Amino acid sequence: MSVKKAQKIGSVAMASTWQGPGRTSEGDAFLRDGESVVGKALKRIHAEAAVAWAGSGAYERVALSYLGVSSVLIAYFAKNLQHPFRLLGVQAGAALVVMLLSWVGAIAAAEETRFGVSFGTQWWHFWRHWYPHLFFLFCFEELGHLMTLFTPEWQDAKLLAFDHWLTGVQPTIWLEQFATPLRNDGMQFFYLTYFTYLLILGGVLYCRREWQAYWSVMTYSMVGYMCGYLIAMFFPIESPWFALAGAWKTPLAGGPFTATINFIEHFGRVRGAAFPSEHVAGATAAVWGAWKFQRWLFWVMLPFFFLMCVSTIWGRYHYVADIFGGMTTGTLGYVIGDRIMRWKGAVATVAGNAKGQIWRS
Repeated sequence: MSVKKAQKIGSVAMASTWQGPGRTSEGDAFLRDGESVVGKALKRIHAEAAVAWAGSGAYERVALSYLGVSSVLIAYFAKNLQHPFRLLGVQAGAALVVMLLSWVGAIAAAEETRFGVSFGTQWWHFWRHWYPHLFFLFCFEELGHLMTLFTPEWQDAKLLAFDHWLTGVQPTIWLEQFATPLRNDGMQFFYLTYFTYLLILGGVLYCRREWQAYWSVMTYSMVGYMCGYLIAMFFPIESPWFALAGAWKTPLAGGPFTATINFIEHFGRVRGAAFPSEHVAGATAAVWGAWKFQRWLFWVMLPFFFLMCVSTIWGRYHYVADIFGGMTTGTLGYVIGDRIMRWKGAVATVAGNAKGQIWRS
């Protein structure tokens, strides 16, 4: 018998001799019950977390990676931010919501497999697939609080110089000579089309139940946005709207589309995060997704996409450099995202499905 084993047996024997049969105190019983409850709770949490993770896919892994990376940056550069701990709390909350939606989606999918379709399962199936649009909006709005992360100084002078070098003028100022209420409203219409590209493409794929394609285009967008968000943190650009304020003779007057944009900008305008253009990045990723999965839709989107890019300059929202940057990050989203979607488990699975089959509807 080894020395360690003998010591262990001896200690147990001493404990049992000291305590004696029937000498277990109420305190000891209470502690054991408490430990049992905590242990069961931890096991339950671990099991449910495993269900949530199994119910997630490539999109969630990219989204959580972004939240993780940006949280590390917030913690490291905390002294440059006004409310770093509040931002970290919001980040943690966003990550929790993502995992909760993965969990409830997995549970709903499993119930649908066992008991059939119900209103509840379809409700959660819908939100499980469409919440990425709200997540994109959350990340963009949060960027407004991260513009001083790396440096408190705006870098617009660099892009103003680039635009002038490239075109010989300041495009947003030069275009004012062609402005009329009708043209302004037309350009604002094309600017608004940005909000529809991923909705339309996603809607087509969702209705056709092409889940691999659906989550591919969401992942393309997430990767493209992620690249843009991180660049914007380290290279803060506030946009011509702010940097060149007062350089134009009059505001852009128009009709209903101009009024709609003004309403959206009034409540949702972010000062900063102009480079690269996230509008162009998201639209580029969606257009690439249409090229791969719905070629006919790609040709429909292409002219709108081109005019949308022009409208971002016409409307004084972006520099020409922002457009090139958005096209680049959107294309990176497509290229990198396409590779990620080839990994095992890229598409959300039904809870408990060891073979990792594609989400069933």
